[in-house]
Amino acid sequence: MKPRRLTRAGQEFLVVAALCCFGNAAEAKAARCSTSDDGSFSCHFRSMGRDGSFKISARGKPTYVLEMTEPGLAYGFVNYGSRSVALPGSYVRSRSEPGCWVNDTTATKICAR
Repeated sequence: MKPRRLTRAGQEFLVVAALCCFGNAAEAKAARCSTSDDGSFSCHFRSMGRDGSFKISARGKPTYVLEMTEPGLAYGFVNYGSRSVALPGSYVRSRSEPGCWVNDTTATKICAR
């Protein structure tokens, strides 16, 4: 059986689908991260929107997500593989340490540089 050629609309759909699927992987950038619990480590930093929300991940470490609620204020989540857990309190951008966010309840830090 001879393979069918894709229509122009079908070709355009495949291009858009590929950009959607592979575009996010290209956005991850190598960074240096640290958390109060995990110390300093090499990580992948991925922006999750124009509001400043982001995700950091690294092999052998939990994945951290900070979702902005307003400029300079975020809620945190940590993913341990099969489950995601909301972190207590909220995170405020550090004025003294660029790239760091400090929890207003526990004083723990999440940093990405």
